[in-house]
Amino acid sequence: MIHIVFCEPDIAVLQQAIELDNSLEGNIIQIKDDFGVGPTRDIYEPEGFKLRKNWWQEVLEYSPYTEQLGLVDDKLTVNQLIKQLTEDTTLEVWLWMGQNQHDVCGYYWLMGQLKDFQGRIQVLYLNNLPFINEKGGIFYPTYLHQILPKEFLKAKKLARPITLSEFELDPDEWNKLCNENGYVRLLEGGKKIASKPADYHDKELLGLLGEESMKLTRLLSTVYTKTQIKASDVFIIWRLRTLSSQGKITVDGDWERGWKEITFSLG
Repeated sequence: MIHIVFCEPDIAVLQQAIELDNSLEGNIIQIKDDFGVGPTRDIYEPEGFKLRKNWWQEVLEYSPYTEQLGLVDDKLTVNQLIKQLTEDTTLEVWLWMGQNQHDVCGYYWLMGQLKDFQGRIQVLYLNNLPFINEKGGIFYPTYLHQILPKEFLKAKKLARPITLSEFELDPDEWNKLCNENGYVRLLEGGKKIASKPADYHDKELLGLLGEESMKLTRLLSTVYTKTQIKASDVFIIWRLRTLSSQGKITVDGDWERGWKEITFSLG
């Protein structure tokens, strides 16, 4: 068995779940790119791949994650996976998804490449399902790593094969999204993803700023506690840098010295 997740924190909690139940024993693979944002047109072609890589290079500039660009090679990961599935016909893959656009878009990007192995690809989509948290209360997780390891033992019962119909229809839905090439993709429920333009969150970001300077770290905290924006920190900062280049906000500080040095204000 091979498990596939789409967020790095999911790896640790799934490993803990495997320790509790050896029937889940298997390697864990992460698809590292965040396909919920950025350019996707011709994403499987060299030109589209290069465009996306260049965009990520721009987004990650001055961030604490600049080294990540060289570590992400999802195409190689998939090629190695296909090789394993071809050589071992007893091998199964379990795709784990939380109820968020990051995981669902990663699923869309991946599953069409595994259509030759229909019947051996299981999906576990924890969509709108209640779980028990550390305090014994019921909650509805958005990401897998929010779930206690012992709760994964219940979640495993949700595993089901991706159907032939899904292998036919879901890649069409993903191709449509890729051609729309919206830089923001939002999960509207189920597996329904809506494309939005790159500036979709800009008005809300501008609404958080005033004439007084706000530190970048405080602004990010405000975004995640006071808004419905679910984009990554680097995407938000890319938009703030874009708004600065458009003259809509003022940035003070030296990017070379890190995020803690940066402040934003209107005008």
